[in-house]
Amino acid sequence: GRFSAMKKLFELLVCLLHPLAVVLIWIDLATRSDIGSGPKVAWAIFCLIPLVPFVYVLTGGDLW
Repeated sequence: GRFSAMKKLFELLVCLLHPLAVVLIWIDLATRSDIGSGPKVAWAIFCLIPLVPFVYVLTGGDLW
């Protein structure tokens, strides 16, 4: 009922934190001079992977 809907909304809000973290990582990577461009690209790609929580929650899964 109502608790289930609120729980799902909260789970989606938690998932929104990941894209914010990705943007902050990209900004940090763009300003770092202590690592090469290859590792920067690798980190930029790998930080995208946790978009899985969005797919999981939106397809009916629960985070807890």
